[in-house]
Amino acid sequence: MTKKEVTSKKAASAASTVLRSASSSKAAKSAAGSTLSQTKAPNKVTSSKASTAASKTLRSPGASKAAKSASGSALTQRPDRKK
Repeated sequence: MTKKEVTSKKAASAASTVLRSASSSKAAKSAAGSTLSQTKAPNKVTSSKASTAASKTLRSPGASKAAKSASGSALTQRPDRKK
């Protein structure tokens, strides 16, 4: 099932900040890239690899606010789990 969500301007800006930062982790950049790729594409969903990276970033105490914002957006756009 496809989610019909797109990345907000605020989340896209945060993702851009993360991608430009030299100090951002690989996981944070992966989640940010996924977030930006879904900016105006309601049919795109976050891959499982990007979801894992986003989750890792959210759990990291050293991650920046921008990285966590981008990661949260990426996780919001992942497909629903099958029950």
